[in-house]
Amino acid sequence: MEKIVSILLAEDDVNLGSLLKQYLDAKGYNTDLFNDGEKATAGFRSGNYDICILDIMMPKKDGFAVATEIREINTSIPIIFLTAKNLKEDVLTGFKIGADDYITKPFNMEELLLRIEAVLRRSGAMESESVSSYKLGKYSFDCNKQQLQFENQEPEKLTTKETELLRLLCVNSNKVLERNYALKQIWDDDNYFNARSMDVYITKLRKKLNNDPTIEILNIHGKGYKLIVGEETV
Repeated sequence: MEKIVSILLAEDDVNLGSLLKQYLDAKGYNTDLFNDGEKATAGFRSGNYDICILDIMMPKKDGFAVATEIREINTSIPIIFLTAKNLKEDVLTGFKIGADDYITKPFNMEELLLRIEAVLRRSGAMESESVSSYKLGKYSFDCNKQQLQFENQEPEKLTTKETELLRLLCVNSNKVLERNYALKQIWDDDNYFNARSMDVYITKLRKKLNNDPTIEILNIHGKGYKLIVGEETV
């Protein structure tokens, strides 16, 4: 079973904090939001987190102070700073404290997500994501062997792109897999031609999974795709 990554999010902007929490929760993370530095520090002491995302300009304690206290408790937990500042001195201060990354507002949600995933991979916190096999209704999917097998039939060999795309769908099963995110993960670019190519692979995967009516890959208009496993409907 894939581990759910827990995020401590400290952001005093109510609207941005709420938006970030909703977005990260929708991506499968468990996100606790704190709106000032003191609450964030107390939350870290009482919680169990895999990564911290800290706004620098916060009331009571700024992000640098919170990060310093967190580092005294846990020297290895990944920390990403969010800030409206872009001064070189602030960047240097953040990295001296032990920041793993730094993103300046305003930022793209997908960029933040990719940075979080990159930091987690470097830290080893996402090792559990490297699940090699999945059970999809009456299908078995082996990522390492690139094989999809229906019940007791002979396994079908998948291409590398089919394997990567089906793995992303499995990781996000019953949730929306954003189109641009999938393109950047698999093709490294979300241009028109890669997008059309991905549509072709989605069609191929649908055909390969059509022996089980409980499995479905839906188009979510304007967003991406959703792998339905079981009885869930949109």
